[in-house]
Amino acid sequence: MCENMKRRMKQRAAVRGMPGGGFTLIEVILVVLIIGIAAAVVVPMASSASGMQLRAAVNMVAADIEYAKSMAISRGQRYSVVFNKTSETYQVVDQAGTVIAHPVKKGFNYVIDFRNDGRLDQVEILDASFDATNKVTFDYLGSPYNGSSTPLNSGVVTLQSGTMTRTVSVEPVTGFISVSN
Repeated sequence: MCENMKRRMKQRAAVRGMPGGGFTLIEVILVVLIIGIAAAVVVPMASSASGMQLRAAVNMVAADIEYAKSMAISRGQRYSVVFNKTSETYQVVDQAGTVIAHPVKKGFNYVIDFRNDGRLDQVEILDASFDATNKVTFDYLGSPYNGSSTPLNSGVVTLQSGTMTRTVSVEPVTGFISVSN
């Protein structure tokens, strides 16, 4: 029976113009070429993912610091952003130190966790220094203070993804927030 099946397969292959029922050299070359082209397209996309995450994270940090500043001005009370390099998180808190509710994610606290957010898991907080503290606070005028409640002299958050780093700066007195490479 086994010989009979082999003979039928060879007959069918011969009818199709293929000797022995295997792949031709041209078919193998085409498959290898297609795999090579797909790999050439996928590899640059994967390497740029960390760059895209870094840009998104830097813009998000700047927007969240700006949000805390806006809340302080509109509510007439102090709001702060507290960074934790060890856990790769930051949170927005009110003047009592209580984490506020997130304005978009209803029912969630305003805590951003880079490690556990699949969209930002390649980003890490390299440094967060507001006059050697990890906290920036804004008063009712939008003026920045460091974690020990003295006017801010220098405020910088540095994020890293792969070999790239970007910085969010908070200017003294004005509280102007800028993003740089």
